[in-house]
Amino acid sequence: MNKLFATILVVATSFGVCNFSSAATAESKATYKAAKDSADGDYKIARAKCDSLSGNPKDVCIEEAKAVRDRTKAEAEATYKGTVKARASARKTIAEADYDVAKEKCKALTGNDKDVCIKEAKSAKIAAVADAKADKKVVDARTDAREDKKTAEYKVALEKCDAMAGTAKSACVDSAKKQYGK
Repeated sequence: MNKLFATILVVATSFGVCNFSSAATAESKATYKAAKDSADGDYKIARAKCDSLSGNPKDVCIEEAKAVRDRTKAEAEATYKGTVKARASARKTIAEADYDVAKEKCKALTGNDKDVCIKEAKSAKIAAVADAKADKKVVDARTDAREDKKTAEYKVALEKCDAMAGTAKSACVDSAKKQYGK
């Protein structure tokens, strides 16, 4: 039992992803709501500071305030949900917010400089979204591999039990089932 727990702990730690029950605790829900409320409050304060500016600097300031709010909310949601899908979604949201800021900064430029700036911003967004998708696929592949290994080890344990007979074999099979969750 301790070996199984240690294995689960090592696997969860090495992947950096812990999937908990979908039923969130009241405390984590409260933390999530507080983070969202804090993000909205911080946005209002940052947005108010932008009012003293004008033109493109004001627009950039507003986009940066939105980006910080969106980043905070996305990270809070990903932490609250605790899933690989939620993490990937948060990274995509953050990439989109960063892209919006970069586009706004590009508006101050003209001609080829503006075109290059927009292409660079778009490239950075595409790269960030691709990385998020790739990371999700890697975690999914590792999960599948872990399940395949577990199944193979279970089959080996059952094969070892075949050498036994009677109650010893039954105890061996029961132990294998418990150890591998079958």
